[in-house]
Amino acid sequence: MSLVASDETRFPPITRRLRLGFVGGGRGALIGQVHAMGARLSNRWQAVAGALSSDPEVALASGRDWLLDRVYTDYQEMARHEATLPDGIEAVVISTPNWTHKNIAEAFLKKGIDVICDKPLTTRVEDALELVRLQKDTGLVVGVTYPYTSHAMVRQARELVLAGELGRVRQIHVEYMQDWATEPDDPNFKGARWRRDPQRMGRASATNDIGTHAFHLAHFVTGLEMVQCRAEFHVCGAPKAMEDTAFVQTRYEGGVPGTLWVTQAAPGNYCGLRIRVYGDKAGLEWDQEKPEFLRFNRLNQPETVFVRGHGAGMVTQAERLITMPRGHPEALSDAWANLYTEFAIAIEARRNGKSVPAGLLNYPSVADGARGVKFVDACADSHEAGSVWRDCKIVI
Repeated sequence: MSLVASDETRFPPITRRLRLGFVGGGRGALIGQVHAMGARLSNRWQAVAGALSSDPEVALASGRDWLLDRVYTDYQEMARHEATLPDGIEAVVISTPNWTHKNIAEAFLKKGIDVICDKPLTTRVEDALELVRLQKDTGLVVGVTYPYTSHAMVRQARELVLAGELGRVRQIHVEYMQDWATEPDDPNFKGARWRRDPQRMGRASATNDIGTHAFHLAHFVTGLEMVQCRAEFHVCGAPKAMEDTAFVQTRYEGGVPGTLWVTQAAPGNYCGLRIRVYGDKAGLEWDQEKPEFLRFNRLNQPETVFVRGHGAGMVTQAERLITMPRGHPEALSDAWANLYTEFAIAIEARRNGKSVPAGLLNYPSVADGARGVKFVDACADSHEAGSVWRDCKIVI
């Protein structure tokens, strides 16, 4: 059994660190720090500029915290100025609240700067499709940060499904359970306030916040597109203006049925993202809180448990994402690093006018982001119409 990656399974070696900018993510923000950690851990980026807050004082203080070369108090000024510099940023990370994503992404794309955007891509389908068109027109890279699919064992699961090891897929079940919305919202948590405001959050709260992760995971692992959904929204925790729980029946291409369940009001659950896929030959199960392991069961055969590491049944697409031998755990921070590695390879290749070998990268694209926006919209349509079936496939 090998303890290290072979040359065939490695990503291309780093030639230099790309220059990265950030919009959002300053003092008091969680997700921006997570983005920055993933970029640093990938060893392929150097953060050099940012407009880290809409509050000018916080933006300047945060820029000093991050040791940035250039600090801005306005993202539009940042986009204009960085595009004129010989050592300007080569990509920008958007880690701001949902409703701001579209305008920020548009500002940087129009200046020729590649974009890495937090999910959801936008709050409106029309805006998502505008970014899809802009990406096509410019040829720039637009990545969306669904980090869970950058776990090695999720790539292993995907390759098992695509190789036909499960046979014909017959059902898909995915869930994401948390408990932080069981009690009344903390008045000091700014993120809770905008997550309850449909003018800023979009048409759904928990479905937008964590349901999009579950939606993308199911599509990524199976390769099947969700075509219809039937949703019920509920408030199962403390009273609030928008749903904290959603029960969704799903139908995928080929008539494959499934379920998607999300809740932020299930006491004792922290980050319970799980997928189960069953075919006519076998089934598999992966749990985000136990990311090192992938259960695989052939019908009427002993259970197989794949353990993250080199060799021992791991496929090339999964081994590329592994940095430590078995028994030395990797976690969500490593998945973020994998995601930023793939973004860097794609952006460097585009900027150098080179093509990326087929099958090397599998990062979430602007099209994946648009699919997630359409899913949320279809769920909201379904719920508001009395939980009827609605089409959720988007034409891109």
